[in-house]
Amino acid sequence: MAKRLHPKIFKVPIDRIRNGYYSDIYFTRFVEVLKKDHKAVRVLYQFFPRKDAVIVGIDEALAILRYGTGYYKDEEKAKALFEELLLMEKKIQEAAARFDINMVVDYTKDKWEIKQRLADLWVDKWDEIEVKALYDGEEAKNREPIMTIEGDPRYFGYLETVLLGVIARASSTATAVKKVVKAARGKPVLFFSARFDHYWVQATDGYAALKAGAFGVSTDANADYWGVKSAGTIPHALIAAYMGKTEDAAIAFDKHIDPGVNRIILVDWDNDVIGTTFKVIKKFYETHMGKPFKLGETDPSPIIGEGKGKIWGVRFDTSGDLRDKSVVPKDMSSLGVCPELVWRARQEFDKYGLNNLKILVSGGFDAEKIELFEKLNVPVDAYGVGSKLLKEKVDITADIVEVNGKHCAKVGRYKIENPRLKVVPKEYWKEK
Repeated sequence: MAKRLHPKIFKVPIDRIRNGYYSDIYFTRFVEVLKKDHKAVRVLYQFFPRKDAVIVGIDEALAILRYGTGYYKDEEKAKALFEELLLMEKKIQEAAARFDINMVVDYTKDKWEIKQRLADLWVDKWDEIEVKALYDGEEAKNREPIMTIEGDPRYFGYLETVLLGVIARASSTATAVKKVVKAARGKPVLFFSARFDHYWVQATDGYAALKAGAFGVSTDANADYWGVKSAGTIPHALIAAYMGKTEDAAIAFDKHIDPGVNRIILVDWDNDVIGTTFKVIKKFYETHMGKPFKLGETDPSPIIGEGKGKIWGVRFDTSGDLRDKSVVPKDMSSLGVCPELVWRARQEFDKYGLNNLKILVSGGFDAEKIELFEKLNVPVDAYGVGSKLLKEKVDITADIVEVNGKHCAKVGRYKIENPRLKVVPKEYWKEK
């Protein structure tokens, strides 16, 4: 049976959530009106995607509900304390920037005293709502309910903004990744999108990518929720530092990086992936075997494989504005990492005994381009996909569809039964 992540994993900024810091003002005012009017009702909220999607973000939404369902018994006092807390956090940041350790310690102590006072004012109402939801990674059709919340909206109505946001972001990423994973027909897809968005979203995106079937991610933050290891190749920047000599950069990388990391060499610096690969092979062989290497005569297999002293694979990342030296000019299809480039490289590699050298491609790949490569049986071993995975947008909507057990929804909306939704136990992270 599927298991949900523990709410503590998501590092929910509890005080900011409870004080509506990230909520649209109309949702905090919605709850304010109900409270001041002493309006106690039981509603059924229904969440659904606006298109077919892979749904991720449910567990994070549950964490937010777990910590944010309730109210402050003295809201004016809580508001004043929260303002103090924000000020104290700014002071800590300023002191940290100066590396004033004593002040950081003092301010941090003050901060936690404020947090404790806020916590003492909080009345937890998590046990008074019923939540049903899909599991992260499940697929849903357009307008199919993915989560329902039943209870008094005075306790959780202000959370709508953040609940929709975390599900929308993660589902957008997961849906895009699922498309390229499907297109790749079982070949590994590496999630290389961190550089194309704010670092705050890396953990969410990486989790969504892995849930959708990505083979690996490129930053430790991407892997945070799962605890997997980030993966990557040598960057162009390292090659530049070695005066454009890819073979020297590769040797330095192999010398100093953890032996458990597979060596994947970026070989498009000179716009000659085949020639550059052969230079790297020669340098690796002569460095590690202590003997001369002659292409066509020397068996390169001893330095091909996993771990230190070996080359696992090479990565082609030719710019879409350039044509690799090995590609015969034809038209726009000759630019970038094109099928002809990979075919020619594979043939040359195999001719000289590099049959086990993997080829990873990146640069402008999306589901459509991967589908083309697979349809043509291009001999790619893995795909690296970046910015294209952040173009997908899945909107999530929430509506009240019942009030006190009776239908009550705006025109066009109504309760939809979804037997796939599972009741979320009060200690849902202990599910087996």
